[in-house]
Amino acid sequence: MWIYGRNPVLEAAREGGVRRVLVARGVERKFLKKLEAAGISYELVPRIELDQLVRTTHHQGIVAEIEEIRLAGPDAPLRLARERGELPLLVLLDGITDPRNYGAILRSAEALGAHGVVSETRRSAPLSPVAVKASAGAARHLPVVQVPNLPRYIEELKEAGVWVYGLAGEGEVALEAADYDRPLAWVIGSEGSGLRRLVRDRCDQLVHIALRGRTPSLNAAVAAGIAVHWALAARRG
Repeated sequence: MWIYGRNPVLEAAREGGVRRVLVARGVERKFLKKLEAAGISYELVPRIELDQLVRTTHHQGIVAEIEEIRLAGPDAPLRLARERGELPLLVLLDGITDPRNYGAILRSAEALGAHGVVSETRRSAPLSPVAVKASAGAARHLPVVQVPNLPRYIEELKEAGVWVYGLAGEGEVALEAADYDRPLAWVIGSEGSGLRRLVRDRCDQLVHIALRGRTPSLNAAVAAGIAVHWALAARRG
């Protein structure tokens, strides 16, 4: 898998998952010294080679081949929660197809302390280089799960004692009024159509984030970050 951009490549190199680094000829010497100081070996190549490799010109002159990130098993999030001695908190994605949103959700979930992000194989963005780049390294530190059937996975979580909240503008419960003192999974729908009916019907409750401005909705990644942060803050409080 190839990733690009200076910060994502430097982060991946610090984690030790980089196989090869390519740098465009003509990149400023100051940046090359930064790579050398970090002990990162690199090859100088024509910039057009990077353009063709990652199919964009927005690579900032650096591309890295990294080890493939393996998807986790369906039970990995609950297992991680048990290992930490914490109440489970999962993020389930229903129809998030933008890889940048997907990566941003992975980043927020890992940074805030959730135990895993789960999406459906056919109705979500893949764990692509774009998603990995947007996750800023989080995809390597968090169970990332893809299941063939999200409604069925929700039923399995409920059988395991996990309470499932669907985030929806028309939710009957306000974010600040929900009960977070139990195993919990947030379900985040797509920005366009929200939660599918099959998913919505399996949620224990629908929860809304109160909006006070004129903008009618939030970006899915922003909404997911708010929901995860609120749940964890409520537990600590």
